[in-house]
Amino acid sequence: MPERDRGMNILEGAQNTHIDQLNAFQVEGDVRNQYVIVSAEEMERMNTFEAEGGVVNQYIFVTTEAGDLLRVLRPVPDASHTRNRKRSPPDSICFAGTRVAVINRITSWAESGILVNTVHIYWLHGYVGCGKSAILQTIAEKFASKGRLLASFFFFRNAGYRSRMSRFAVTLASQLAASIPATIPFIEAAIKAQPGLLTRAVSLSTQLENLVCKPFLAVCTRWFSIQVMFKGPFLIVIDGLDECEDKDEVKEFIEHMLDFFKRHPNVPLGLLIASRVERHIQACLQNDQVFLDDLVVHGSDDDILIFLQAAFETASTQDPVIRAFVRRHGSWPAQSDMKTLVRHVRGSFIFASALFKYIVGSSSDNLTPMARLPLTLNMNPGLDGLYTQTLSRSQNRPHFSDLIPTIALLKSPLPIAGIADFLGIETWEVISVLVDLQAIIHIPGTDDSPITLCHTSLRDFLTDEGRSGPFFSSPSYHLKMSYLCFTATMSDPSQPNKKPNEDSFATKYATAHFAQHWSAVLELYDQNGIREIEQFLAQPTLSRRFFVFFGFTYALFTGLVEPQPSRDLYMLTECFNQLELAAAEGSQDVIKKWLFTHPSAMFTDPGPCERRIEIGMDDVQGLVRLGYRLLATLKEEVFNASSDLFSASG
Repeated sequence: MPERDRGMNILEGAQNTHIDQLNAFQVEGDVRNQYVIVSAEEMERMNTFEAEGGVVNQYIFVTTEAGDLLRVLRPVPDASHTRNRKRSPPDSICFAGTRVAVINRITSWAESGILVNTVHIYWLHGYVGCGKSAILQTIAEKFASKGRLLASFFFFRNAGYRSRMSRFAVTLASQLAASIPATIPFIEAAIKAQPGLLTRAVSLSTQLENLVCKPFLAVCTRWFSIQVMFKGPFLIVIDGLDECEDKDEVKEFIEHMLDFFKRHPNVPLGLLIASRVERHIQACLQNDQVFLDDLVVHGSDDDILIFLQAAFETASTQDPVIRAFVRRHGSWPAQSDMKTLVRHVRGSFIFASALFKYIVGSSSDNLTPMARLPLTLNMNPGLDGLYTQTLSRSQNRPHFSDLIPTIALLKSPLPIAGIADFLGIETWEVISVLVDLQAIIHIPGTDDSPITLCHTSLRDFLTDEGRSGPFFSSPSYHLKMSYLCFTATMSDPSQPNKKPNEDSFATKYATAHFAQHWSAVLELYDQNGIREIEQFLAQPTLSRRFFVFFGFTYALFTGLVEPQPSRDLYMLTECFNQLELAAAEGSQDVIKKWLFTHPSAMFTDPGPCERRIEIGMDDVQGLVRLGYRLLATLKEEVFNASSDLFSASG
């Protein structure tokens, strides 16, 4: 018999035996009724091996206790509500007395709405930092204490398995087994029947159905239903679904659960989800099977005040400096100061937390919390330390150097999708920079809602070089924003037949605000503005040459800025210089088609002009020659006028 075939016959009664890549641990008795425990890494290396009668799968498992099942499932250890929140954020939970209304609303749905109205999914949505994670942590702990939490999973961006779906289903299954031990045999049977359930060999839907949904249904006996009547339905809590990188599988998860609840409308189970309103989530959850709850609508200054009062009260008992001050001067901060802080916060719990930590925390400024409070109340420049510290967290991320000045210099707010469109990057790349800045930049609940600053003093900080240092958003960045407006609205000169998307965020913004950004560039003429343009043209492309030609032509013939002879002469010269270079570098037909078919005043404020330039020329070089003749005439007129003036004064 071949060596591998002998391996198949030694399992019975064997202990700690290795067969090829298969490990057997403490296997006793009739192996036909047991499995061999292997790690997921080993299992993923396993394929098949040959035995008498053909090729068979070598996925074999053994388990008779929950602990063994846990080793087989290998759940994500720090994804549930029981994780160490200091090491595995988000580190948030509702302060006593806050968020009472929304907690009661969720509890009421979980207690009766699931069975009475058969609405099994509750979606709590809102912007980053409005308190969604704190609420779900509170709900999870509340239902766990009642023995009714089936499972919880707190997604977190850039946190390994907590930002992916690869071990999501097995993690829920392990918690299901712990919450309801009666489900263990059904989970084991599913694994024995389909060993691939523990790998990525099957779909997420298949994993969820066989490891979570069916085992739960299997224990929903009459006796179990009587228990539910007294205790109430079970709950699965999923937080931060928008932070999962696997968007297609997020949709698959939601669609599978919608289908499951549709097939089993009376199942005593609810699904509580919290996330931002991202398109792939919104598309699935906006239907009559889901209870929608916008947390922003329920924001309350009273909750912020309760939070700050509790936080400062705790600090006064722990910080010896604050304690000594309170002993001598009475309560601190004063109620008027507290109300001012609440107004500054504008409903953002994460900004409130950041302000509190900045006031009472250690800092290099050697100020006491009592000295730092009035600076914070003043906000501008009192929060420079907070802004510098927060911005430092993301400064090494890709696109940071473009995102921050863009947000600072925008003439009107853009949503995440709009900024991504404007800069030519993905929405997730925008979020990856902003996620660590949520204490100072308001990240909206949807990709289509505007990004705003938590306080206007941040813009003042970013546009003051003396205060912001390496984070300074220079006025010269208006040049890049002007060019981005140009490229968003004008077709590529090399592809003149390809029209821009007029309905995009970038095109609409560019149409409305090009003139403002371009005038800011031209106003820098006496402050190295020309040097910026020369550096911009040091990397010449056809598109850049047309941008300068168009920008200068637009400025000269629309009176965009106040006349300034030296600058205007430079612009007129460069108009035709760049057009001549473009003609020498590009196809005459392409340039002519682009030049003579584009709207002349497409960038206007507030909206696009429908007029077109009518130029009676049939070749680009002719236009260039005409331009230089006009320029020579203009220079001669200026020279003659200067000579006459000089003679008259003499």
